[in-house]
Amino acid sequence: MTSRIYPPLPTSVHYRYNVMNKTPLNPGTSHLPVLALEAIAALQVEPGGLYIDGTLGRTGHTQMILSRLGESGQLLCLDRDPQAIAYAEQLIGHDERVTLVQSDFANLNNVMREHGLVEGTVNGVLLDLGVSSPQLDQPDRGFSFRTDGPLDMRMDHSNGQTAAMWLASAGAEEIADVLWHYGEERQSRRIARAIVEFREQQPIETTSQLADIIKSAVVRPDPHKHPATRSFQALRIFINDELQQLLAVLPIIVRALKVAGRLVVISFHSLEDRIVKRFIRDHARASRAPKNIPLRSHQLDGVLKAVGKPIKASAEELVRNPRARSAVMRVAERTAVAYV
Repeated sequence: MTSRIYPPLPTSVHYRYNVMNKTPLNPGTSHLPVLALEAIAALQVEPGGLYIDGTLGRTGHTQMILSRLGESGQLLCLDRDPQAIAYAEQLIGHDERVTLVQSDFANLNNVMREHGLVEGTVNGVLLDLGVSSPQLDQPDRGFSFRTDGPLDMRMDHSNGQTAAMWLASAGAEEIADVLWHYGEERQSRRIARAIVEFREQQPIETTSQLADIIKSAVVRPDPHKHPATRSFQALRIFINDELQQLLAVLPIIVRALKVAGRLVVISFHSLEDRIVKRFIRDHARASRAPKNIPLRSHQLDGVLKAVGKPIKASAEELVRNPRARSAVMRVAERTAVAYV
């Protein structure tokens, strides 16, 4: 791994793990890994296993996996955010069991090939979807309407167009479609018209500007939710192509997993969860065999089987971390059937 120098990590975001009582300790931090104990239990980490953390973030889940790996275990970690990779290099980059790669997880197939990993050898894959608390809490990232900052919203701020750039040129109908399809915003057309009208007078460059435009456009807002919540979420998902990334990586993960290997996905948006739910369901079903060909029942099983029911954050976790309220975790296990 290439040696790089980064500024020191702020102590407020260091993550520690108590191996004795298996409790994540985050004193003074703004980042709490969601459904952490449940996710690690679902992975069934074996000391000598090979695991992939497709959404490294601030290493919360990652360190818990490492605490269960032995000396011969391996952990491949991906994140498209260069800040997450820089953070992890300082914190766990010295660990020889860890490989850190800045990449979209949709590129997992190529990343595995580049690091000499072959299909059918991975014990478990974890995806913790969405945006992390540190990303939300940094005004310069532009993810949140609660603090003023540049309207960026890119996971990888060195690549692609910002939300401000897209909103400067997109038509009202296109904006409305994005807000509706990715944010399920019922007042998408009203908001889109307000955005276009505002930008005719001046450019929309900050999160506060956009939040105010949306707030003024929304009629009868939900008293329990900021009017800009769905729109900001929709723009972030669209700018980062998050749903297509998820659709692309799931088949790659199935091929990567060994028999009895686990897929664990934590989602925070109904559209993400729907994709994962349908993928597991469709790949747990048997494909229809030709008539008159005798097959035993187990030969008609799918390539995945769902493990348990969807898991949500406990009341205790919600007290510690309100951002976990929309989290849903689904688990699937690879079967012995070949996947083409």
